[in-house]
Amino acid sequence: MIVSTKGRYALRVMVCFAIKGAGEYIPLKEIAESEGISQKYLESIMTVLSKAGFVDAVHGKGGGYRLNRKPSEYTVGSILKLTEGSLAAVSCTSQGPSACGRSACCQTKPMWDRLDAMIDEFFEGITLADLLEKNEIK
Repeated sequence: MIVSTKGRYALRVMVCFAIKGAGEYIPLKEIAESEGISQKYLESIMTVLSKAGFVDAVHGKGGGYRLNRKPSEYTVGSILKLTEGSLAAVSCTSQGPSACGRSACCQTKPMWDRLDAMIDEFFEGITLADLLEKNEIK
């Protein structure tokens, strides 16, 4: 599993919001400059986060983005799954049209399923609040 820049940047931005607090809206330009992310690329990430209800958005003068929940209510897993689509370690454990036709008889599939569960458990066990606590992730 390789987390793309989209997933990594979304996570960085969400941490940025968590640091700033829930009160103020942060303009997209300010976020882009502070995080060193292209404003155009950041727009596409913010659209995904906003449509999913992870952030509130206000357009126009004085507008921007902010978290709409406490940092402890966002898991790293939920942010990465939203932006990445899947955290599957291998494509054969995917569901839907890309699912492997051999999954019913594959001797290695249980191992991959177990790895996927471990990855999911790890990322779902870390919140934005945890990341603010000097990265003391257990």
